[in-house]
Amino acid sequence: MTAILLTTAGFVLASMAGWFVASRLKGRNDIADVAWGLGFILAAAVSLVAGGHYAPRGLLVSLLVLVWGVRLALHIHTRNRGKGEDPRYRQWREEWGRWFVLRSFLQVFMLQGVLLVLVAVPVIFVNGAPPTPLGWLDSLGFFIWLTGFLFEAVGDRQLLHFIRNPENKGQLMTGGLWRYTRHPNYFGEVTLWWGIWLIALAVPGGWWTVIGPLAITVLILKVSGIPMLEKHYEGRPDFEEYKRRTSAFFPLPPRG
Repeated sequence: MTAILLTTAGFVLASMAGWFVASRLKGRNDIADVAWGLGFILAAAVSLVAGGHYAPRGLLVSLLVLVWGVRLALHIHTRNRGKGEDPRYRQWREEWGRWFVLRSFLQVFMLQGVLLVLVAVPVIFVNGAPPTPLGWLDSLGFFIWLTGFLFEAVGDRQLLHFIRNPENKGQLMTGGLWRYTRHPNYFGEVTLWWGIWLIALAVPGGWWTVIGPLAITVLILKVSGIPMLEKHYEGRPDFEEYKRRTSAFFPLPPRG
C-alpha cells in the first residue's frame, strides 16, 4: 500500500509541476482550480493501475472520481473562460512581489498536490486493497456520494445561470439551493468525499482513511473555502442579512 501511495503521489506532484509551467505560460495561477478535479482523476487512475486488482469496488470509486473530476474541471474552465484571473490569485500576485514565482510553485501547486493526495487516500486505499465482496456500506456510500454530487452540480449550475443574467449584476445569489445554504457546492463536495470514505470503510482496515474526508472538511470550513470566499463580501448589508438568515454549510430552512 505504501508503494502505491508513493507512486500516486509522485505522479500527482509531477502533474502539478506541469500545471505550474502552464500557469507561467498563461500568466494566471487560477488554472490550479481546473487542475484540482483532474488531479483526482490522475490519482484514481494511477492507484488503480498500480494496485492491479481492478475489483468492482476499485472500479466504482474510480468511476465516481472520474465523473466528479470531469464535471468540476469543465465547470471551472467554463466559468473562468474569457475573464481575468481570479481575485484571490491576483491578490497573492501583488502580495508576494518578487517571491511570486517560487511561492506560486510551492504554495499553490505543490501544496495543492500534497493536499490532493491526502484527500484521495480513501480512493488510493480501495484501489490497492485485495478484492472483497460489495455490501451495504458500498450502497450507502454511493447514495451519500450521489447526494453530495447533485448538491455541488446543481448549486454550481444555478449560480452560473444567475451570474450570466445581466439583470443580476452586483447582486447575491439567494435562490434555489442557495436559499438553504450559503455554499451548496461546498456542502456537496464535502458530502461526496464522506460517501467515498464509507465505501473505503467496507474494506478491512479502511477506517484510517478518514483522514481524507476530514482534510477536505477542514479545508473548506476553516481554511481556503468558506472563510476566504466570504471575506470578500464582509460588510455588505445584503450579504450580512443573507448571512443572518441562511445556514453557512448544512442545508436548513431560512431563519426568520
